[in-house]
Amino acid sequence: MASPAKLDKDQVLVERKSSARVLTLNRPKQLNALSFYMVSKLLEIFHDDEGNPDVKLIVPKGNGRAFCAGGDVAAVANDARGGDWRFGAIFFDTEYKMNYLMATYSKPQVSILNGIVMGGGAGASMHGRFRVVTEKTVFAMPETALGLFPDVGASYYLSRLAGFFGEYVGLTGARLDGAEMLACGLATHFVPSSKLSSLEESLCKVETSDPAIVSAIIDKYSEQPSLKKDSVYHTMDIINKCFSRKTVEDILYSLETEAMSKADSWISATVETFQIGAC
Repeated sequence: MASPAKLDKDQVLVERKSSARVLTLNRPKQLNALSFYMVSKLLEIFHDDEGNPDVKLIVPKGNGRAFCAGGDVAAVANDARGGDWRFGAIFFDTEYKMNYLMATYSKPQVSILNGIVMGGGAGASMHGRFRVVTEKTVFAMPETALGLFPDVGASYYLSRLAGFFGEYVGLTGARLDGAEMLACGLATHFVPSSKLSSLEESLCKVETSDPAIVSAIIDKYSEQPSLKKDSVYHTMDIINKCFSRKTVEDILYSLETEAMSKADSWISATVETFQIGAC
């Protein structure tokens, strides 16, 4: 049986491929949920590689069907119930430092988001310069359903989306696919999952940190996906009208008013989301 230390070490697979650092989140059974070891290790690697001239870019990805489904809040909650709140404070302090370093990083970060990316997983990717999504990507900030707020820097990048789409995503925990992420600006590129291995191979041959050159390489594998007919992005007029209100109560009232004037399943479902959250 492997020792706990060995198991921890396997949670982040670190590879040096030519001038690229490839980081694989490796807790597939837990959908790569971030443990304290993982956030500590990522913070350490990003810090060390920023001053390493041999590393030109960082490529984080996930093993299995998720990039990262969030922070491992179960461990934090269990310790808190046992009377030890300090672990949670240390965990989030380390995670937020990691988020900040990623957001201010001097080298390109190319996040491969092939699968689920939620909560803490968004914090470990959305702040990077390049966010590559696929037809398998599912994004959400579901913290509000737990009585929390969208953290890990989400208030920064969601507030900068076009119109009031960020307010909608942050308040409802709505799930977006890869095409929707590209349309709203959460993603920078859409690459079919079948091309990811070729993309990674090309990225690992890059001998520069020039973002324009890195972007040009990703462009070679990118496609312009079509939004689904039932995509929430087609309701931007209603989202901008309702989610531009100053308070949650006003947003809900505006949605309820819209629901009374037209039969729309999306409006009804969004109203229900707010009502459940208030219970």
